[in-house]
Parts: sequence; structure tokens; C-alpha cells
Amino acid sequence: MNPFFENQILQTRRQFFGQTGIRMGGLAMASMLSADLARAASAVHPALPKMPHFAGKAKAVIYLHMNGGPSQLDTWDYKPNLKDQFNKDLPKDFLGDRITTMTSGQGRFPVAPSKFAFAQHGQCGRWVSELLPHTAKIVDDIALVKTVHTKAINHDPACTFAMTGSEVPGKPSMGSWMSYGLGAETSDLPAFVALMPTFPNGSNAQALFSRMWGPGFLPGKHSGVVLRSGSDPVLYLENPPGVDAMDRRAMLDALGKLNARGFAKIGDPDIQTRISQYEMAYRMQSSVPELADLSKESPASLALYGDDVKREGSFAASALLARRLVERGVRFVQIMHRGWDSHGNLPGELSSQCRDTDQACAALVTDLKQRGMLDDTLVIWGGEFGRTVYSQGTLTKETYGRDHHPRNFCMWMAGGGIKGGVSLGETDDFSYNPVADSVHINEINATILHCMGVDHERFVYRYQGLDQRLTGVEPMKVIRKILA
Repeated sequence: MNPFFENQILQTRRQFFGQTGIRMGGLAMASMLSADLARAASAVHPALPKMPHFAGKAKAVIYLHMNGGPSQLDTWDYKPNLKDQFNKDLPKDFLGDRITTMTSGQGRFPVAPSKFAFAQHGQCGRWVSELLPHTAKIVDDIALVKTVHTKAINHDPACTFAMTGSEVPGKPSMGSWMSYGLGAETSDLPAFVALMPTFPNGSNAQALFSRMWGPGFLPGKHSGVVLRSGSDPVLYLENPPGVDAMDRRAMLDALGKLNARGFAKIGDPDIQTRISQYEMAYRMQSSVPELADLSKESPASLALYGDDVKREGSFAASALLARRLVERGVRFVQIMHRGWDSHGNLPGELSSQCRDTDQACAALVTDLKQRGMLDDTLVIWGGEFGRTVYSQGTLTKETYGRDHHPRNFCMWMAGGGIKGGVSLGETDDFSYNPVADSVHINEINATILHCMGVDHERFVYRYQGLDQRLTGVEPMKVIRKILA
């Protein structure tokens, strides 16, 4: 039994004539399209009408997501007076009633000062941990936000919140919103690319879910395209033996006609997504090998990112690849570095994570600046939440752990419309609550959209009877104090 045939039988006369004309017109149009026009129609889309809303400073975004929750106390939020509080109980007034089950059963909550030395850097005099010696050199180019907060206290909902503006799965990721609204400046690469580099052995790494780069309720063609770590970023990119480019083109043309016929009959938008994906894969056969060939970079560029850039799949290689992607017109690049969830041996684990990423993060900003690209490329660094001042597990002068802490954590932004050398927000003596300029994670997202020329309140998609937004339904504001 064919359900579509049965559907036609059960239609009323009015339904039949109301739909047949449209469908026959679609079939006629599909049959008249030449192969070139069909390929053009399925190419990467332009921006939506009247988008962007205004002239933004940035035209591309590189989001450096440190998955797991970097400790703000050991990196950016300098609290020298905590040394006098070592192993003393955190006052109950600070503790509150919202902690995870991983520490809620502890008999006490001893304060664990950072064991790492801090020093002032740059003309702005920013206090930076010794764990970040390379990033310390670019503090005059970045805006540090010390009081970001989120509602989520566990990794999956917190990461979903950071990437989609909501703890509830099913919403589009930030890169998908960008692809949908602003399109791309290239037809040879996707508008939105996600990278997942390797991370140090011994790290406590959380799982990554496709919703972090997924399109949610937006058309499927706006999903982030994941490039694998290593020398083979896209599987089966090369044609099989005996199949040349002309054969592949002829096959795609025939398949495109069949899919166009299927879409005219059924109207399923996923068919259009499939057509565009096949065409993108065809174009990527020539664009990706050139993109991934880092050997064409100058020795000076490679040296900037460090020796690790030569290791396939490293964070350094991904950072350099991100620059090459935006250089070629990709709108949004998301790098997800795992292993920042330090519940036990935080000093050892955090040191490894910083060694793996610090030089490349600084190199990316420096590289963009040297090439004149930083003014229109927005770079964001941060995790899904921070860490507690009290120790989880054993506390000594040399080792300690920290639990999840959503009330305040640090993020930084650079480039595309951001004022360098500024710091926003202050926390209390225990880095446990904001005391000035508290910033919601969706205010970070609103600011990112603003830098791209998008009014987050007007950028909506009608779904389930609601005008859905990246920044949610609660009032959010752009962080104007960090704008250039």
C-alpha cells in the first residue's frame, strides 16, 4: 500500500484542484531548470531580506568553547585575600541552597585559594594567572566579562543554554541562527562549521551533543557541518575509483531532478536540505583539501601557533583552521575543546588544558590582527559555567577540586566591534556572587548578534505559535560597556 496514493484517493475535489495546480507548476519549473540553474538554486543561501538590520562591525564569528567549565578563580578572577581563608569554611550566607549532588553531601565546604600566581599585564593592567602567559600578552585587545551567569548547574543543559539560548533541547544553535539570518560569503564551504579538536589525556571530558551545532526548528541546511580532527576532515570526500568529477556531476544532476520531483509531490523541506547538502559536498571536494593543507602557511604563521599546530587534530591546528575558514567566507566557526571539568586534581588538569589552548587562543587573535581581519571578526572565549571557591574532595596547598558554579564565571571577547583592554563586572571576596554588572549568558548572545548587525529582539522565527529568538523570551540587553 502506497500512503501517498491512498492520500490522493481520500482527497476531496476541492483539495485536489487546490493543490494540483501548484504541484504541476513546480514540476514544470523543475523540468525547465538547466543543471547550472539547479546548482545555483541549491547553493549556499544569501542573507534574509533586510538582514542585517544595521551595519555591524563584525562579519564572522569564531567561538572558542571551553567545554566543562574553566575555573575563573585560577585564570581571571584574582582574589589575593583568599590566601588568609585557606581551609576555612565558606560562610553559609555565601553558600546558599543551590549546589550539585556531587558536593551537597560534604560535611564542610573549605575555601581553596588558587595556588597559581597572578600578575598584571598590558597597558590596561589586567590581572592574569600564570597559566595563561600567551593570552596575557593580548589583554589590551580583549574585553573581559567577569560576571557571566547562567541558570543551569549541570553540563548538558548549561552547554545547551550557552549555544542555543535555552536549556530546553530543540532550539537552534547560535551558528545556525547566523547561517539562517546572514547566510554566507562563500558557496564552496558551509556558512557554519564546527570543530572538535583533541584534548589532553587524563582530562575529565563531557560528552558533546549535536544540538550544540544543530538547526533545531530551522531548516536543516543551517546545521553546522562538523569537520573531523586529523588529515581527513570529511569522510568519503574523494570520488571512488573509476568515478571522475563529470560522472559525479551527472549523478547529482539526475538525483537533483528526482528530488525536485519528490519535493513538488510531497513538499517536505528536508528534501531541499538533502539537495543543498549533496551540492555542498560536491563543492567541498575541491575546497576542503586546499583548506586543510596547513603546509601552505608561512613559517612565521605556524610558529605563532606553536609546535602543536603541526599535530593533526590539535587545538592549535583547529584555531589556525578557523582563521582560514573565516578568511574564505565562512560566517560562524565553533571550536569545542573538552576536558575542563576539574572536580578532583584541578591544578594538574587545568594546567594541561591551558597548555593545550593558551598559545593558540592568543595566536588566533594576533594572527587576525596582523592580517587586518580582527576588526571584522569577533572572537569569543568561555565555558558553560565556572567553579566553586570551596574544594571538592581533598584540600591541600598543592591540590584541590572545584564543583560547578553557575552564578559567576569569566568570558572574553575580542575584535569585531568590541573595545579592547576593558573589564566588566566584579564579584564578592569569594568569587561566589556578582556584586556589580551581572551579565546573563543571553546578554552575551545579544551582544554577539549586535556586533554582527542583528537586533536580537527583531531576529525571530515563528515556531509553535511563538516568535522564537536566540536570546529567549525574557528581556535581554546588549552589553554596551564593552562595545567599541
